[in-house]
Amino acid sequence: MSDRYTIDGQKLIYHPERVAAWRQGQDDWETAKAVYPVYVEISPVGACNHRCSFCAVDYIGYQTRRLDASVLCERLAEMGRLGVKSVMYAGEGEPLLHKDMGRITRATRAAGIDAAFTTNGVALTSRFLEEALSDTTWIKVSLNAGTRETYAEVHGTRAADFDRVVANLTAAVRYRDDHGLACTLGAQTLLLPENADEIETLARLCRDEIGLDYLVVKPYSQHLSSDTRRYESVDYEHYLPLRDRLAKLDTENFHVVFRAHTMRKTLEPESSRYRRCHATPYFWAYVMADGAVYGCSAYLLDRRFEYGNLQESSFQEIWEGDRRRANWEHVRHELDIGSCRRNCRMDEVNRYLDRLKNQPPAHVNFI
Repeated sequence: MSDRYTIDGQKLIYHPERVAAWRQGQDDWETAKAVYPVYVEISPVGACNHRCSFCAVDYIGYQTRRLDASVLCERLAEMGRLGVKSVMYAGEGEPLLHKDMGRITRATRAAGIDAAFTTNGVALTSRFLEEALSDTTWIKVSLNAGTRETYAEVHGTRAADFDRVVANLTAAVRYRDDHGLACTLGAQTLLLPENADEIETLARLCRDEIGLDYLVVKPYSQHLSSDTRRYESVDYEHYLPLRDRLAKLDTENFHVVFRAHTMRKTLEPESSRYRRCHATPYFWAYVMADGAVYGCSAYLLDRRFEYGNLQESSFQEIWEGDRRRANWEHVRHELDIGSCRRNCRMDEVNRYLDRLKNQPPAHVNFI
């Protein structure tokens, strides 16, 4: 079973200059303030056309708001100059509902930033393909069932949306191949009690009917602020044998990325974790649909992690400002990661940085 995109790991090792700056800025704000994120997640809109049973950000309320495209395009150019390498458009809403997403994607690439999308795929239209696919690094569609009926139940929508997403993805693969584009097209599914018996069906659909590059199968992670608590006690040890069955579906052109490593981490005792978050407020950022910039998506709406607003200030002013400095101090001296989200997006990055700082192997200088 292949994971050629290192989805179940971390890629910070390929950014040694940024890691070196982080090490130098551990106790020095003047150095730390200029360590810009490698990766930023941006929510172009707050509204969503689905009501998924597992939605981590249901507590935000799916508000009808959107980022101003002209302002965002200016900020993207600035981010590129400051060293941001990638932007994933996802967030608390469905990103493809933004009517200017094609323009925004082109501006992202023009800034020297890799652009990607996590989307439910309903609004993956021919217009978007024509306007943006050539400037997109990858698209990953959230497809959380192998049948129409279960899809409707889990996604909180009509069964017809399942057919629409399959058709949209099939058209995207055809458009990419016909135009010789490099965009990677995949799907991901949360492994849930409702869909566990359909994962193999889903993998075959993705491989044989749609023609995707991969399917990611991952565990649920409980957001501490979520209204839903439906899946917080799922035992993933029970599902680990599924990995071997899915591995048989791999081909030269299609891979199932079964995130067994992440599933096993859900079984680890709390005492085995690192003691401090090293990734925040350095290596990533999150921008909400109202323009608010946060250092961690596990703490959206928590003012301690909000640094400013892109629609009011430049990214540099926000990133080097007093509110990020206050959060830098808070994370260093006060944050109890026992109250953080388990298996958060930066978990593997944190494990790597913790080993680098606190657990170097013996004889480390004998390279």
